[in-house]
Amino acid sequence: MDAFIGLLNDWIWSKPLIALCLGAGLYFSIRTRFMQVRGFAEMLRLMRSGEESKAGVSAFQALAMSLSGRVGTGNIAGVATAIAFGGPGAVFWMWMVAFLGASTAYVESTLAQIYKEVDDKGQYRGGPAYYIEKAMGQKWYAWIFAVATVLATGFLLPGVQANSIATGMATAWGIPPAVTAAAIVVGLGIIIFGGVHRIAHFAQFVVPFMALAYILVALTIMFLNIDKLPGVVALIFGSAFGTQAAFGAVLGLAVEWGVKRGIYSNEAGQGTGPHPAAAAEVSHPAKQGYVQAFSVYVDTLLVCSATAFMILSTGMYNVIGKGGAMIVEALPGVEPGPGFAQNAVESVLPGYGAGFVALALLFFAFTTIVAYYYMAETNISYINRAVHRPWMVLVLRIGILATVTYGTVRSAGAAWALGDVGVGLMAWLNIVAILILQRPALLALKDYERQKNAGIDPVFDPDALGIRNAAFWQQRLRKPQDR
Repeated sequence: MDAFIGLLNDWIWSKPLIALCLGAGLYFSIRTRFMQVRGFAEMLRLMRSGEESKAGVSAFQALAMSLSGRVGTGNIAGVATAIAFGGPGAVFWMWMVAFLGASTAYVESTLAQIYKEVDDKGQYRGGPAYYIEKAMGQKWYAWIFAVATVLATGFLLPGVQANSIATGMATAWGIPPAVTAAAIVVGLGIIIFGGVHRIAHFAQFVVPFMALAYILVALTIMFLNIDKLPGVVALIFGSAFGTQAAFGAVLGLAVEWGVKRGIYSNEAGQGTGPHPAAAAEVSHPAKQGYVQAFSVYVDTLLVCSATAFMILSTGMYNVIGKGGAMIVEALPGVEPGPGFAQNAVESVLPGYGAGFVALALLFFAFTTIVAYYYMAETNISYINRAVHRPWMVLVLRIGILATVTYGTVRSAGAAWALGDVGVGLMAWLNIVAILILQRPALLALKDYERQKNAGIDPVFDPDALGIRNAAFWQQRLRKPQDR
């Protein structure tokens, strides 16, 4: 079974997908005139604006929900794994996929806002399945994405997060995986049975607090090792382009693992970010496009970079070549994963490092599992639009709790392989779709900038832009909703 999963993973994460991820990001950056650079100040302003409504969440809550999905084990164990198998240069390619991917995140999140709906419980729902059906007119494709997303976020990806939590807890305090599994299942069950608003309120408190604490610790380590900063930067760039002989053998792996773990972490183009983006209460879809582009920066340029610096500045990493051959052995005996980061912090803050990283993993990975549930539930809501099947949500809830339990005791390699399959499958389906459906998102960007330059708070009118099937916004213009 493990051999089959590995073969499937290699097939999905082939060079064409890596080229597609980077190429789409570059293409959208050009088409949006690098809005991720021009619009940085606007991202910060919009992040603080907006209010929660009965149907939707505030812009900041949507950002927190999105970050709860983006900021997870990929920011700690994922960065360590990328460095282990791709060398320090993998960090550069994670930066690159984040910079370019911010424009991709804008496009997919704006599309999600344009084509969102109000479900039978009066809550906003949207995502790739919705915009594929409405903008592309291909319901079969939308169903494939919806089923793939339920499979990935409900049954494949949660196990990776749970496994990292268990590994971190065992390393720091020797807590058995079974005990960790029980605690996660109880906490997750309380939250996922509470609905989207409970998820949003939980995420808006936990994610910013833990991310800030993690970055502050990383800055402390950076300050204590400030003399090593130039060397770390030189190591990353030298390894990324093969100018250092020690890493020449893993040059291609640096790109592969940097892109793979970059997409896994920041989710740009993967199709997960549009789900919380659609839940936001905004006056114009582009507003959430800007906010979600910013979330990619927070995830990779801040949190992932913090992990990378802690690992590289303290020398707590291994670099593994093809076939398992060790290219560089800076820390014998430590497996790629949370242990890299835990040993890095422990070397600077003895007695506290392993425990702190374990707690960071607990909050980061747990909130990601919660976000995965929301995404899976949204796609079940899409499937259930025609025929109401309440049992499907119950099956999802039981299934994700079972997956989390299984993931905590499964080997890390198997858990990551299953997670990569889920991420890769969604990325293939979503990136192809948004390349075809990009026009409404680009029109929305121009419309937003035009209204901003005129000094007014932008309001979206799809008919004026020639955008069809945006029923929610058309109805809103005719009869403003209660907020």
